[in-house]
Amino acid sequence: MDIARPAGGAGRHRRLPSLTGLRFWAALTVVLYHLSRQAGPLPVVSDLTWYGRSGVTFFFVLSGFVLAWTYEGIRVPAKVFLWRRFARIWPMLAVSVAASVAVWYAVGTPVSLKGVAATLLMLNAWVPDRQILSGGNPAAWSLSDEAWFYAVFPLLLTLPFLRTARRRAGTAIVVCVASAGIWLAGSVMTDSLVRQWALDYFPPTRTLQFVLGVAAGIAVKRGWRPPVPLSGAVVLVLAWQAVLVPWSHAVPDSLWYSPYSASQLLSAPLFAALVAAAAHSDLGQRRTGLAAPWMIRLGNWSFAWYLLHEIVLRLLLDMTGSPQTTAGLAAFWAAVLAVSLALSGVAYHYVEHPLERLLRRVGPQTPKQRHSPAESVTST
Repeated sequence: MDIARPAGGAGRHRRLPSLTGLRFWAALTVVLYHLSRQAGPLPVVSDLTWYGRSGVTFFFVLSGFVLAWTYEGIRVPAKVFLWRRFARIWPMLAVSVAASVAVWYAVGTPVSLKGVAATLLMLNAWVPDRQILSGGNPAAWSLSDEAWFYAVFPLLLTLPFLRTARRRAGTAIVVCVASAGIWLAGSVMTDSLVRQWALDYFPPTRTLQFVLGVAAGIAVKRGWRPPVPLSGAVVLVLAWQAVLVPWSHAVPDSLWYSPYSASQLLSAPLFAALVAAAAHSDLGQRRTGLAAPWMIRLGNWSFAWYLLHEIVLRLLLDMTGSPQTTAGLAAFWAAVLAVSLALSGVAYHYVEHPLERLLRRVGPQTPKQRHSPAESVTST
């Protein structure tokens, strides 16, 4: 199957550097979420990032947006597309799994070989089993969802519900309503593990966020102007996080109506607005602060950071123990942030990027290809 549709909009092949900068901030929320939950909370920062795992929802929306922007209207054989995506995510996945397993052995934690295999095959999110979900590298569950998105993406572009502005708007509405319905369905799930898996990990559930990103990407590419500017979208996202603070104090995470799953399932429209607004600002050549060289660099490191930070956190916790004072906790947070980010920079420049280029070179190619579409916007 080829990925091909008539191109619409004049923005074809334009770079959107602000989306790369946004990736860093999304990864940072995930890192702060894990620091708060595993090392201990810091005042104010932990309140606002207690549900920072919703940064993964941002990445799912962003993935759909960027792929739609990059490939919609371009004829690329499906095998070439899928190979490019494999080259993009699997080398760093394999390295992170090896590092994670090594640290687990070092700290004396048993390792599930089934979980490791499922992670490397990017199938671990399909099974409601903690050993499978977190086997290899706990953060890598999201790549199982991404692999599913890549598999269905060529088909998505052939379906009629994305072909017109009215249908894309209808699709966005249906996706948002369905996401709310899935969250409400948690009330009938009595097994907490199954509920968490079905709402937070299961690839078809998360596909709704990816589809919303695809619809937004095609819409912006075809000239749609987001109703909210970038500054307004940022305010909406921050306001949503602020709303979660009193909610989290009132309802334990163990209850289905806690903000744990809601923060991930209901935040997709806000993230879609944020991504679309940032892209539109780039198209209008307006400065966003997200496209500065240092932001681009950190954005490029964000994938490796996402996969490596929890490994560093786990190792340092074993070496030093949980800090007992606020000052000690702040110092521990700073150490994890600095070490994991530095390792991510090394991993990007010497592992992730070189291996992606190598695999793309030796893999299937588009005939008479003049440039690489997958690198024309931002890496996801």
